[in-house]
Amino acid sequence: MTTETESTFLITHAEADTAVLTDVHSGQVHTLSDNPGVEENDVVEGTVAPEPPMNVTWQIIDIEERRTIPIERGEEPPTAQERELAADQPVGEITRRERAGTGEIHVLTVEPDDTEGVVADVINDDATRTRAARLGVDRVELRSDPDAGVVSVRYLP
Repeated sequence: MTTETESTFLITHAEADTAVLTDVHSGQVHTLSDNPGVEENDVVEGTVAPEPPMNVTWQIIDIEERRTIPIERGEEPPTAQERELAADQPVGEITRRERAGTGEIHVLTVEPDDTEGVVADVINDDATRTRAARLGVDRVELRSDPDAGVVSVRYLP
């Protein structure tokens, strides 16, 4: 028998009468039997439980916190350290570094002509928001240098 699940969830789809959320830790997907007012891309910390009698849909029984995590394009270029990391790795590779305190920085080396497309892909990728929710950060900032083929994804408190 399935029981209640307490976790952090990303709302990946929302309509007036239903919503779909994903547990950012386990990846489990839950379809809600109704929408308690959540919107796509919301992050909800709370508890879900199966909806009786068939237990095939879920309901949110407690919301401890509801927030959004903005993913923004920064005006600043990648830092010197980020550019050095990118220079030391082949195109298509990524380096992940923990930030002092909370968060992470990901440095991607891309073809210079693909830089803008990669930035757009990262902004629109549910995995970016899922990682941000799992890390417990407040925002995500992308910096890019099209001339060098560098994209940095900064998960920030």
